[in-house]
This record gives sequence, C-alpha cells and structure tokens, in this order.
Amino acid sequence: MGKLRTLLLAASIFVPVVPVQAQEMQLRGNMDEPLTPDIRLQHDTPVAIRPTQPARTSSDAGLPQDTGAARGTDPLVDTPLDEAPARPPPQPRRRPATLEEPAGDAAPNPRTTAITAEEPARQNLREEHTGAIEQIRRPQEDDPFAAPGVPLGTFVLRPSLEQGLTATSNADGSATGESALLSETTLRLDAVSNWSRHSADVTGYTTWRRSLSGQHVKDVRGRIEGTLNLDLEREWRATARFGYEASPESASSPIAIPGIASQPTRHQIDGSLGVEKALGKLRLGLTGEAQRSIYEDAKLSTGSTLSQKHRNSTLYTARLRTGYEISPALTPFVEIEGGRRIHDERLDPSGYRRSSDQLGARGGVQFDLGEKFGGELAAGWLRESYDDDRLEALSAATIDGTVRWSPQRGTDLRLRGSTTFEGATAPGESGSVLYGLRLTGERQIRANLTANALLGFDWRDYSGSDERDLIYTAEAGLTWWMNRYTGLTLRARHETLDGNRAGRDAKTNSIFLGITARR
Repeated sequence: MGKLRTLLLAASIFVPVVPVQAQEMQLRGNMDEPLTPDIRLQHDTPVAIRPTQPARTSSDAGLPQDTGAARGTDPLVDTPLDEAPARPPPQPRRRPATLEEPAGDAAPNPRTTAITAEEPARQNLREEHTGAIEQIRRPQEDDPFAAPGVPLGTFVLRPSLEQGLTATSNADGSATGESALLSETTLRLDAVSNWSRHSADVTGYTTWRRSLSGQHVKDVRGRIEGTLNLDLEREWRATARFGYEASPESASSPIAIPGIASQPTRHQIDGSLGVEKALGKLRLGLTGEAQRSIYEDAKLSTGSTLSQKHRNSTLYTARLRTGYEISPALTPFVEIEGGRRIHDERLDPSGYRRSSDQLGARGGVQFDLGEKFGGELAAGWLRESYDDDRLEALSAATIDGTVRWSPQRGTDLRLRGSTTFEGATAPGESGSVLYGLRLTGERQIRANLTANALLGFDWRDYSGSDERDLIYTAEAGLTWWMNRYTGLTLRARHETLDGNRAGRDAKTNSIFLGITARR
C-alpha cells in the first residue's frame, strides 16, 4: 500500500486538474456513439484520477466532459514529455453555490496550448484572405477624358468655355463681305436631371464675335432650350419644351433690305406642350405649339435705321397624331396640323395683310432599335393661305425627321431634315419654301482625340417664280483633350450660296483655332 500511495502522488504531479464547466446537452452525442473518457473532479481529494476504461452512467449528467473534440486531440494518447504541448497550471476548484450565495457563470478558462494542425479547419470559414490593398485593380473608366460635371441639386451641369481666333474670307457671309480676323468666344451649358421617374434637360450656348482686323464685325448670338418629360399614371405621358434664340439675321435670308449696313437681330421665343396616351397598341397624341418672332431695327449704310416691326408675328399650331405599335421597334403614324399666324401690324408697309392660316397632313414612322439606331421620318403636304387675296397661297410637299445611327462604339451619326415656310416683305410676293438637310458625325479616334464633321444642304424655292437658292455647307474639326478639363480645337468651314437672283452669290472659307475649358 505504501508503494501504491507513492505512485499515485507522483502521477498527480503530471495530471492537471480540470475545472468544473457548465454541461451543454447539445454537445453530448447519441448514447450509441463512442464516448471519450471523462476527467472527474473529486471534491474530497486534491488529485484527479483518470480511469482507463470509463463507463457512462446516469450519474455523469452533472459532470463536465472533455472529449478532446474542441482541441482536435485524443486525451488517451500518451505523448512523451519532451514532445507534449505545454499545459496550463491547475485551477482552483470552485465551491458549490449555496442557497444564500447564487451560483456564478462557470466560464471555461482560456486555452494556452499550441494550435494543432486540425485547428485552422475549425476557424470561421467566412473569413477569406485577400491580397494587399495595392494589388486590388480598380475598374477601368469607359471615357477617362469625359467631363465630370458639377452636381447642382438634382441636376448635373457640364459647362464649357471656348476661346479662339477665326480667320475668314467673308466676315458677314454676304456677297460683298471681306476678309477679317475675329476673336470668337463661346459659352456652352448642358444640364441633365438624375430623377428616378421623370426627366429634364437644359442646353444652351452664347457666341460673341468681334473683329481684330479686316472687315468690322461685332455680334452676339445664342440659344437656350429646355425639355421636361413626365411619366403620368395610366399610360399617360406629357412633354413640355421652351426655347429662346437671338441672332443676327443670316445674309442668306430671302428678305433683302436695300442699303443695309448690318442685318437686324431676330429674337425667337418658342414653346410647346404635348400629351400622349397608350391604349393597348394604339398611340394617341396632341401637341400645341407657339412661336414668337421679333425683329430689331435694321442699320443702314447712311447711319439711320429702318423699322422691322411689320415682320413681328406669332404662329400658333396644333397637331393630332394617331399611331399603331406594330412592334416595340416600329410604330407607323398619321398626323394632321392646323395653325394661325398673326402679325402685330394688320397691314405691312406695302398695304398687304400678311396674317395667314396653315393646314397640313403627314404620315411617317417611328423606329427604335436601341442605342444603335432610331428616329422618326415623315412626309406630307402643308398649305398656308393669306388673309389678303392678292397674295398667292404657299403650298408644298414636306419632309421632316431625325435619324440617329451608331455603327460602332465611339461613332455617332445624325441626319435631320426640315421644311420651313418663310415670309416676304416685297409687294406681291408670298414667300418661299426652304428644305434643309443636315448630316453630323462625331468619332472618338482615341480617348483624348475627337473628330466631328458636318454636311449641309439647303434648297429655297420662291413662290410664284422660278427663282431658287442652293446653299452648301461643309465643316470638319478636331479636339485634342490634354486632360478632363482642357482641350485644343481646330475647325475648318466652307459655305457656298448659289442663287439665280442678282447679287446673291457668296462664298465663305474660315478656320478656327482655340482652347476649350470645361468642367
């Protein structure tokens, strides 16, 4: 017995005492699963005895168990002392709680043993290793030289300022124009809303020109236009537009003022309001429009002025459209139009009543094939009859529409056609019909190099005679962006007016070089 007691005391030096822990029933396996030995705490002895073949009984319910699963080791495997991991020192036993002293939480002591090879597999699997921050690649921008814009409320503004010099062979574009070197400044503004449902945009520009040498020129021209689109309930949509434009009347205008020194400035105010309704595949639309034209006095070569108030007028029109959606990409339509033009002065200086009525009809098609191709084309007939029976009515076929096409990324083409009735002031003349066609294109050659071009053709037919005007326009330009905010622009332009009226022919060649700053 003495030897046995000596062996037991020696073994107690290497066997740690396991503290009492709260029993969790979920950690127990089924009764038929293999069990690991329990390390039982004996309250009457300071030594924990580990039986070689423990048997689980109902009395074990209140005793903590260490199956080794939490550490990934088997407590029954004997390890040599020189290879065994370090173990924490024995912890003092907690005295059982009594009725007068509530029991505290028996939290397990933190483990200080070495992590075994199986431990990483039981760590939080949601934690993933990532590379260094310097190695994370940011997505490449589609257009690294695009203007960032300026946020303003619910809009994004993109202003730009262009300053340069224009060398031209015909400063005012007239038949008697002379060469000049002009300082040209253009301020542009583009604002787009970022609303979730409706949309609005505002565009505008203003150009100042002033002669530095050669023929004297000093003028200002510009335009601002805004559009508001509203998506209403029950398949209703509403569109409102407003615009204002001010510019000197073109030298190619059909109205010739004798002895003029400079063309009068024309102010135009226009607005429209339209509603659309979808009834299944049927599309109904009604649009009302008003256009106000105001002319300043013309300056004569003698130094005096000539009033142009008799040309001031307002045109009111209404259009009713009916279309049928064959597919989401194709909607043919028919449209009828009626209007009334009212002059501020009932009689012009020649004694003619030039107020008139308009009536027209057209048919066309809307098409939308996504970002690559879309637009609208229409053809019809328009007639304008004057209050004065001595004036012959204007009547002509009309072609109107806009087509956009993007054959490849970075290339945008736009074709626009229009038909306009122009008034007259000469005695007995009713006016003229102007057909216009414009093809514009823009190509992004490189991320910082953009090319643009324009081809224009205008044909004017004077009513009641065989007189006509042909106007050709061609323009090409390049812009090299040094960064997002600054670019160099080179632009060349040619315009030819060829008419069979005496003293109308004119040619203009010009080249522009300047710098553009934008935000």
